[in-house]
Amino acid sequence: MSELNELYQQLILEHNKSPRNFKELEHFTNDADGYNPLCGDHYHIWLKLDGDIISDIGFKGSGCAISKSSASMMTAAVKGTTIANAKELFEKFHSVIMTKIGDEIPEEKIEELGSLGALAGVREFPARIKCASLAWHALIAALINPKQTVSTEQ
Repeated sequence: MSELNELYQQLILEHNKSPRNFKELEHFTNDADGYNPLCGDHYHIWLKLDGDIISDIGFKGSGCAISKSSASMMTAAVKGTTIANAKELFEKFHSVIMTKIGDEIPEEKIEELGSLGALAGVREFPARIKCASLAWHALIAALINPKQTVSTEQ
C-alpha cells in the first residue's frame, strides 16, 4: 500500500507543478469563483458549454498543492463530458473524501474515480477536505448558477 500512496503523492505533486487547464477562457458560457477563507485558497472556474457538453474548461487562482491538484485533475476529468456526468463524478468524489476516518472505502469506489482516487487520502486530514473540494464546488456553482462565488464556509 505504501507504493500506491507514493504513486498518489507523485500524481498530486505533478498536477500541482504542471496543472492541466490552468488558463482563463476567452470565450466561455459559465463561470464561478470558489474561496476558502480559512486558508486563502481562491479559484475561478470558466466553462464553455456546447449544449450539455463541457467542451472546454479552465481555472486560475492560487492555493495549496491539494487544492490546485484537485482543480487540475477535476478539469481533466470533466472536459469533454456531459453536465450530468460531471455532476455524477462530483457526487462520487465528494462521497469518497467525506467518508469518515476509520470507515472503509470500497476499492471500486476509488477505482471509479480514476486518477482522482489519489485524493482519497485527504479524508484523513479533515482540514484539507475543503482544499480538495473547493474547485468542485465552484464547478457545480458554475453549472447551476453562473457568476456566483461559493465559499467553503457557507
